[in-house]
Amino acid sequence: MAKGENIFKRKDGRWEARYIKGHELSGKIIYGFCYGKTYKEAKEKVTKFKADIINGKDIGSLNSKHRFNYYCDEWLKQNKNKIKNSTYVKYETIIEKHIKPKLGSCYPTALNTNLIELFSDKLIYEDGLSPKTAKDILSSLRSVLKYTSKQFNHNFPRIDISYPKDIKKEMRVLSKEEQSRFIQYLIDDIDSCKFGVIIALYTGIRIGELCALRWNNISIKDKIIKITSTMQRLKDVSVNPQAKTTVVINSPKSNTSSRIIPMTDYITALCKEMNPQSSNAFILTGNENFMEPRTLQYRLGKYTKECCLEGVHFHTLRHTFATRCIEAGFEIKSLSEILGHSTTTITLDRYVHSSIELKRDNMQKLADMRFDL
Repeated sequence: MAKGENIFKRKDGRWEARYIKGHELSGKIIYGFCYGKTYKEAKEKVTKFKADIINGKDIGSLNSKHRFNYYCDEWLKQNKNKIKNSTYVKYETIIEKHIKPKLGSCYPTALNTNLIELFSDKLIYEDGLSPKTAKDILSSLRSVLKYTSKQFNHNFPRIDISYPKDIKKEMRVLSKEEQSRFIQYLIDDIDSCKFGVIIALYTGIRIGELCALRWNNISIKDKIIKITSTMQRLKDVSVNPQAKTTVVINSPKSNTSSRIIPMTDYITALCKEMNPQSSNAFILTGNENFMEPRTLQYRLGKYTKECCLEGVHFHTLRHTFATRCIEAGFEIKSLSEILGHSTTTITLDRYVHSSIELKRDNMQKLADMRFDL
C-alpha cells in the first residue's frame, strides 16, 4: 500500500479504499468507500470513481490552496475602489452575514449546482428571507464565483444558479380621499418637516434624496427641483472603532437618479411661504443641520397615526405619486425620468398601481366604442 492512498485491509479480509466524493454545505468532507477482495481490485475501483468525479461530477478540493472565504475577501478588496461606498457596504454585509457562514469553509472547486441550490433554499426556508433579498444575495454570490473561477483556469466546475421567483406584493397607495386628508393635516400646522413630506407626495422623490435636499437645489424662478445627492446611514468602514454606522451624503444611486423635477404651481407657492435661514439649509430642518432617514420615518409614522392612516411608509408616498400621475394621463417616459428610473419598465412594473376608478373608466371606453356589438 502506497503512502496517502487511503487503501487498507480490513479485519474481515476485504480491502477498503476511501476517496473524497464531495462536501457538505459547511465544507465538511463527504467520503466514499470502495471494497475489493484484493488490494488491486479496491484500487481499480477507487481509481474509476476518482476519474468520474474529475470528469464532471465533482472535482473536490483539487488545486485549492484556499477555502471560499479567501476568494470572497479577495473579490471585495478588488472592487472596493471601483464601486460606491454604499454598494461596498451592501456587498460586505451580504458576504459576512450570509455567504461566508454557509459556504466560506468549502473548497471552491467543491462547490456545485446542488450545493448552491441548498444554499438558496436555506436563505428562504431557514433564514426566512424574502425572494427579493435571496436574489440579491445570489447575484452577489454569482459575481464572487465568476471571480473565483478565473483563478482556476479550466479546473472550476460549472455552476448554474436558479433565482427564486419574487412574489409581487401589492404596495400600499393612498386613495384620493386619504391623500387629500393627509395633505390638509400637513398644511394645518406646517413646519419644515411636514413641508418636506408634501414635496415627496408631489414629486415622488426617495427618502434619502429628500433628507439630502437643500434650498439651493430649488429654483422658485424656474419652478424646478434638482436632485443631486442622497443620504444614507451606512456601516462605518473607516478606521474609527467607536462608530458602528455613520450618515453619508453622496451622489444618487444611479446616473438617472440625478435629475431635474418640475414643480407644480401649488408646490412653488408653498416654497415661497417657507423662510429658510440660508440657501444652504436643508429642506427638512430649515437650517444647516440635517435630518436623517430613520428620523424622518419616525416623524412620518407619527403624522400618519394622527391622521388615522394605516400601513403607510415613506415609499408609499412615491407609489402614490406615480399612481396619481398615471390616473392623470401622464406620459410614461416623462414619469420614468421624474422618478429617476433607468427604464420605463421599472416604472410600470413597480410603481404604477391603477385604482378601481381608473379601471372602470378604461372599461367604459370599450362600451363607448360599442365594443360589445
